[in-house]
Amino acid sequence: MITWRVCILAFITLIGIHAYAEFIPERATPIPISLASSANVQAPDPKAGPVIEDIWKAAATPIGGVSWTALEATGETTRKDSQGYILSKPKFTPAVKRLEGTRIKVAGWMMPLTNGAKQKHFVLLGYPPGCPFHFHAAPNQFIEVYADTAFTINEAKMFVVSGVLELTGYDESGVFYRLRKARPS
Repeated sequence: MITWRVCILAFITLIGIHAYAEFIPERATPIPISLASSANVQAPDPKAGPVIEDIWKAAATPIGGVSWTALEATGETTRKDSQGYILSKPKFTPAVKRLEGTRIKVAGWMMPLTNGAKQKHFVLLGYPPGCPFHFHAAPNQFIEVYADTAFTINEAKMFVVSGVLELTGYDESGVFYRLRKARPS
């Protein structure tokens, strides 16, 4: 019984080693892979390798809501502190500045900040969550949410959230947006 498990494990290991050896940069050969239809993809550059379209798309803009494109237009000024940490300040666009203090509606995915089945404080991500060990969002791609009404955790579901937009980050905290008095929309 144990022998066949060891054989399967050895086989899987050999496949992994072979796959790794195939992708050593100096030995790599382009693989013609595309996750998009051929209608909207240009031919790959033989020197750069294949074109692979990013499958992560921003949450759709709810009817009467704010798009992630508008929020992502906020620029960022960065610097390193004395310990080498990157600090950032926002450069809000005039369109985003006009939204400050108003109730907006935005869609996204929940990243809970506390334990429990319901959340009143969480991060709303503009893009589907990726690897749990690598937070991939830039400061203009998420919103810190403080809700009056608790949201039931569902990290796979896209939520539409309504709340009063607060522009932050001038203290170089890396958090550019907050929604206060938030509730499901």
